[in-house]
Amino acid sequence: MDIEAILYGVSIWALPLLFAITLHEAAHGYVAERLGDDTARRLGRVSANPLRHVDPFGTILLPGILLLAASPVMFGYAKPVPVDYARLRNPRRDMVWVAAAGPLANISIAILSALLFHTVRLLPPIVSEWFGQNLANSILINLVLAVFNMFPLPPLDGGRVTVGLLPRRFAAPLARLERHGLLILIGLLFLLPWLGQSVGIELNFFKWFVLPPVSFMFDAITWLSGLR
Repeated sequence: MDIEAILYGVSIWALPLLFAITLHEAAHGYVAERLGDDTARRLGRVSANPLRHVDPFGTILLPGILLLAASPVMFGYAKPVPVDYARLRNPRRDMVWVAAAGPLANISIAILSALLFHTVRLLPPIVSEWFGQNLANSILINLVLAVFNMFPLPPLDGGRVTVGLLPRRFAAPLARLERHGLLILIGLLFLLPWLGQSVGIELNFFKWFVLPPVSFMFDAITWLSGLR
């Protein structure tokens, strides 16, 4: 086992991942504060410190188990940023902005990472390769996080955006799904593909919902940033 290669691989994936989830969660808290709720600020969650947002199980243990098990799908989560929606100036409208802040932060990081690619050639060769791989992984990770989190199912950000935009008679039943949202996601990500394999049908939620928009956005960002 090549320890050096393993550490190198971890460094080019773990660093952009930690950066992505940290700014994703901090963005929720920052926007909530701007809209009237300083709960996240008081609890120290509007922070660029990854340790403020890492969940020991969801961010470290669960992805590690899936990696060791050679799972075709990686899944994990950070500690949710606490938001008291009743304290927002316009709870129903502002909930949409607070929820959308995380994915928008990830898209912004992906764009910035693509633009920073133009600095890679200015660095020494050994550093430029490492930095370039970090930037490439940053684009991919942030786009996957943005798209996945916009799936319209609470407690994902897209679910909260959808609840805030739908008429109340449709929003209320969707909001009640939040208590079961994690189980539904696990079913979509793992059980549905397994069932599909057992009957010879491809039922890959990740491939259907996440990969096509990620591929489109990746091509668009790299083209607009002059990398193509």
